[in-house]
Amino acid sequence: MSGAEKRLVVYIAMDDTDHPEIGCTTYHFHQMLERISTRVEDFAVIERRLVRLWPFAPKRTRGNAALAAVCSLPEKNLRRLSESVEDFHHALLDEIESTYPVDEHSPQPTLILADQTLPEHWYWDSVRGFVDWRDRLAAANGSFISVHSTSTPIGIVGASSAIAWSPDSDSTWELIAWRKAEAVGTERRVSSAAIVEMEREHPGTFANRDPTAGRGLIAPRTPCPVLYGIRGDSEAIVDAAHRFLQSRDDVERSENHAVHRTNQVSDHHLLGSHVGTVLSAVEETQGGHASLVVYDGEWIHRLVAFSESGPVNRLLRSFVIGDVVEWVGLPSPQDGAIHLERLRLVELVPRTSTRPSCCDRSMRSAGSEQPLRCLTCGATHSKVWIVRTALQLGESNHQGWVEPTPSNRRHLAKPLDRGLPQLAKNQD
Repeated sequence: MSGAEKRLVVYIAMDDTDHPEIGCTTYHFHQMLERISTRVEDFAVIERRLVRLWPFAPKRTRGNAALAAVCSLPEKNLRRLSESVEDFHHALLDEIESTYPVDEHSPQPTLILADQTLPEHWYWDSVRGFVDWRDRLAAANGSFISVHSTSTPIGIVGASSAIAWSPDSDSTWELIAWRKAEAVGTERRVSSAAIVEMEREHPGTFANRDPTAGRGLIAPRTPCPVLYGIRGDSEAIVDAAHRFLQSRDDVERSENHAVHRTNQVSDHHLLGSHVGTVLSAVEETQGGHASLVVYDGEWIHRLVAFSESGPVNRLLRSFVIGDVVEWVGLPSPQDGAIHLERLRLVELVPRTSTRPSCCDRSMRSAGSEQPLRCLTCGATHSKVWIVRTALQLGESNHQGWVEPTPSNRRHLAKPLDRGLPQLAKNQD
């Protein structure tokens, strides 16, 4: 390149830096990129990514997210970048050792620097099942410029998957705003009225609140540095919504913020919907959870609807042997039971309920070949049974599908108002 300075595209990724009681991987990642920007000349962040992975992954926080950034810099500054990443990792280890509780939740922070994208199936493997860090490390085989971790680099799975993810037109965006240092640990000031107004003014945002519970969903309830996270359909939409919130007197001022491209509401963790016939009566367990057995023509499955799933739990309880149902869910690695995320009735067997009523009482038979009669007023009615169907118990306008309330959906789950379940593409 005559007279032109060669630039490189590099990938930086991070995972497993937080603890349920302290810390935040998004904030650590932001701190690292800010520090690099001051130390590496002409360093630029092209795109930040926030990637949610397999919900059943062991040793994870609730969201199970990893972070990555696509960056560019002059080739001559690559060594300086590598040194800056290593320095930040040392500082992060010192922070964890001096301030974090020592228990089974202790993080094993991992940072990756790479000058190439990674095999896309690494992402699909990690979003749909368990990947052992040893296998991922062995598969890397020189794919990274450097890896910085502890002796147990569990975070290499999430970090490498965030690089391997290939965003497309269905990607969503999340703007994360962080609190001022002196505010961390105190009650967040993000009013319900502000969230309602933001949703009305910026309809391209989603998952802002749970109307069934009367509470907002954008502000976490843990003592972490995040003030709120606004999810939406484009970078411009979440940025505008953030500026709207920050203009209000009933919302806390943020210290900083950044926009991330995400795989949220993608259903990437699922393999599509399945249809089967109910083989058993509903079983209930302590806490209001319910389950039953179905047969899909090839395999027998146990479907589980936790009490927190609300409409899904209630619909499952209405099923009887012989009903044909369709479901979307995730097999538990413990016992293989399907943890339901969406459910609908396809075909039902009739079930009788009551005789017609009159004067607030069920009508009674007047004898063989006689009509039903009201014992109070004497009115008569032809002999029939009022048949109630499970479908009448549904709570959705989405072709019979029901889903958990917003507070109890996974980050990866695609809400029904964003489209009905589709069979997933083969990602092999």
